[in-house]
Formats: sequence, C-alpha cells, structure tokens
Amino acid sequence: MGIKEFVGKVIEDKRTLALIIVLAILWRTYISLDGEIALWESLCSGIALILLGWLLFAYFLDMSVKLKGWVISNRVYQGFTVCLFVINVFVLLYYGLRWYRLSLVETYLPLDFLFRDVRYVALVAFYCAVIWSAGYLKKMHEDYTALSEKRTLLHIVSPLLFPRGKKLKEMSVRELLGSVIMDERTLIVIIALTFLWRIFITLDRQIALWESACSGVALFIMGWLFLAYICVMPGKVRGWSELTKVYHGLSAGIIAINIYVIVYYAMRWYGLAGLGGVTEAYVPLDFVFADISYFALVIFYCASIALSKYLKRAYDGYS
Repeated sequence: MGIKEFVGKVIEDKRTLALIIVLAILWRTYISLDGEIALWESLCSGIALILLGWLLFAYFLDMSVKLKGWVISNRVYQGFTVCLFVINVFVLLYYGLRWYRLSLVETYLPLDFLFRDVRYVALVAFYCAVIWSAGYLKKMHEDYTALSEKRTLLHIVSPLLFPRGKKLKEMSVRELLGSVIMDERTLIVIIALTFLWRIFITLDRQIALWESACSGVALFIMGWLFLAYICVMPGKVRGWSELTKVYHGLSAGIIAINIYVIVYYAMRWYGLAGLGGVTEAYVPLDFVFADISYFALVIFYCASIALSKYLKRAYDGYS
C-alpha cells in the first residue's frame, strides 16, 4: 500500500471522522466560552471549512471525469459534486460576509452563539459523511466494472436474463409518483418556484411569521421525507454492501443539514413571535443572505434527490 492509499484509508476511517466531529465540537465550545468570537477564531473556523469543502469538491469533480466504464458512476459523482458546490458556496458567502461585517444577524442575539456552533458542527458532520461515502463510491465502480466484464457475453446471448426498466403504464401509483418527483424537470420547477417565492416575500424588506413558517415547513417536509426515503433504501439493496454504505453516508449528511434547518427556523420563529422581549434586528444584506441560504438549501435537496435516483439506477444495473 502506497502513502497516498494509506492516507486515504486513514481519512476515510470512521474513527478518524468521529474524531474530526469531536474536535469541531470542542473547538466551538472553547471559542464560545467568553461570549465573543474574535476575528482570528472566525478565520480559523471558516478557513478549515472552506478548505475541507473545496478539496472534497475538487476530488469528486475529478473522479466524475476520470472514471471510465460506467456512466451511472459518473452521474453519481456529479450529483455529489453539485451538492458540495452548493454547500461550499453557502459557507464561502457566509464567512465572506461575516469577516467583512456585512451581515451578522440571522437569528436573535441571545442564542446567536449557540446557533453558530450548531451550524458549524452540522457542516463538519456533513463533510465527514461525504468523506465516508467517497471510499465506497470508488469500490462500487470497481465492483460494477468487474461484473460487467463477466456479463457482456450473457447480455448478447440472452438479454432477457436482465431486468429492463418499467414503462409508465406498468408502474403503480406510488412508483409513478416517485418517478415524477425525482424527474429533473420537476426539480427544476421546484427551484424556479422557490426563487419566485423568496422574491415575493422579501419585496417589502420584512418577513412575517407566516411567510417564514411557510418557508420552513416546506424545507422540513422536503428534507425529512427525503431522509425517510434514503433510510429505507439500504434495506432494498442488501446484496451490495458498498451501495448500502453510500446510502448510510448520504443519510448522515442529510440528517446534519436537516438539524441545521430545524434549529435555524425554531430560533427564527421564536424571534419573529416576539418571545422573550426580543425583536428582530434589520441588518444590511441580511435579507439577501437569507434568500441565498434558502435557495442553496432547496438546490441541495433537489441535487440530493437527483443523486438518489442514480444510486437506484446503479443498483438496478448491478442486480
């Protein structure tokens, strides 16, 4: 085993990833003890996240182009690449605005430090989940290409030995609904509607409680229903352990983002409701950042849904 392979194996080890998450929790606890976060502390936190995110993005982008022999594998890597790009842009924008003091307030101040800590740990957990999945994705590709060499002759001799995709008229209502939801055109429509919705509610530079509730509930439904689907899938692909591990990694990443969304909206609704005698403060570009954040989360969920479709196709081709 070469040095590169050894380092990769150590990084992808679940104990290493667990240690990274623990260190992130300890770091955020340490810098939040005095109730203030200095510029150098914010720089350390942000640069670590930015480097981790964009290095992962570069790796997945490279693999999506470099791997040959299985188109679905390239699509899966591209799906992870899009998800990473969206989250990375969100992180880059947040820390860029924070460092230049252009936008600081997303939730009301008394629990602002807690929210920042939750967000940071959630993002670290998401990146660790992606790292966990990376090693198994490569093994998936190797398994399929090795199997496809054995199957080539069988496909020529008897194509009926292998299942074909179902036609629309052969699908049940549940399968048809799932196919429509996961279709790229449906996901594009969702993104377009999100864009129009956020423009509508921010035209008056005020976001009412009902507007925030609609936005948050929509994200909750999207995130947790998708998580439920991802959690069910490993039970349907028991014959391929690598794919099962990828589903587990994707589930962990979705859980991390979902927790961030829950904490964010719970605290935001608390502030908008005027509880605790706290009123929401207006900060220049706060609405712009809130819109971009919401838009990024919707794109992330849509990209994850598209990714899950290709994971299912991968299993269909393998089985």
